Amino acid sequence: MVDLKARPRPTGATAALGRTGFPHITSATRGEIDIVTSPSQPGFNPLDLLYASLSACLVLSARMAASQMGVLDRISDITAEVTGEKATEGLSRVARFNIAFSIKGDIDAATRQKIVQAAEDEICTVSNTIRGNPDFSTTISA
Repeated sequence: MVDLKARPRPTGATAALGRTGFPHITSATRGEIDIVTSPSQPGFNPLDLLYASLSACLVLSARMAASQMGVLDRISDITAEVTGEKATEGLSRVARFNIAFSIKGDIDAATRQKIVQAAEDEICTVSNTIRGNPDFSTTISA
C-alpha cells in the first residue's frame, strides 16, 4: 500500500502595524490581508478572523468526515456560519460560539449529525484548539 501523506503546509501569520493605520497580516505562505476596525468598514477585524478560521475549518472537516463515511458523493454543499457572543464580565473574550451548519444533499438527519459531530469534535484543529487550553510562548525583541 502506498503511503500518501500530505506535505506539511507552513502555518503562521505576522501582523505589522505602524504608529498609525491598520494591521497588515502576512501568512507563512505569503497570503495577505488588511485588518479593519471601524464597524462600517467592509473587511475583516480580528474577531471576524477568529470566526472565519473556525467556519473554514469546520466545512473542510465536515467534507473530510463525509468522505470518510462514504457519503461525500451525495452532498452538494456544506456551509458553517459562525458568530459569537462576547462575555459581559471579566476579560474581553468570546463566551459562546454560535455555529449554524447546513449540509445539502441526499443524506438523512442522522448522517448530517454524525458529519457535524466528527467535524467539530474530532477533525477540526481550530475547534479542538478553542475547546482546549493551549499554552502561549511569547518572546519580546526590540
